[in-house]
Amino acid sequence: MQALNQYLASALKQARRTRGWSLDTTAANTGVSKAMLGQIERGESSPTLATLWKIASGFDLSFTYFLGPANPEADALEWRPAEQQRPQLAEGEMQVSVRFPYDPKYGFEWFELALPPGYERISEPHNSGVVEHISVRSGEMEVFAQGRWHKLKAGDSLRFAADAEHGYRNLTAQTVQCEDLIYYPGP
Repeated sequence: MQALNQYLASALKQARRTRGWSLDTTAANTGVSKAMLGQIERGESSPTLATLWKIASGFDLSFTYFLGPANPEADALEWRPAEQQRPQLAEGEMQVSVRFPYDPKYGFEWFELALPPGYERISEPHNSGVVEHISVRSGEMEVFAQGRWHKLKAGDSLRFAADAEHGYRNLTAQTVQCEDLIYYPGP
């Protein structure tokens, strides 16, 4: 987790530097307080998933931009051993494992999500044109898209525009495993 916090701190500083944004400007564009942003940049705080999504959306960057560097050597064949995909990024809430980080060549990032029993989260809209693809591997869950909840069971998949409010919930007593592929339109 320490290495992740250090990378996140560096990535946030670089994103601000690239845009010439102050902490005040960054706070205004992301909806994350200046104090929290400063703590993240100093490696003093691990943001929640919701906070990290706000930061990524505010910068119009992928979520995985803040999790680790892209592999510049990757071409059409990239093997990702299970141990590289398994870092758990949150405790006591939805667990996120990165299958493939965002690569502008392909336009998407791919996650495995584990939603604990009773979990519910409404996400703020991503940037215009972003589309999510959810596929349930085990269990049953609901996805909030286009203003209503859609029930999905193992084997079901749903694609939806993620540039509007959307969400995920698990109303069952078992953990739900699903895949989430997020497509980002080109420039």
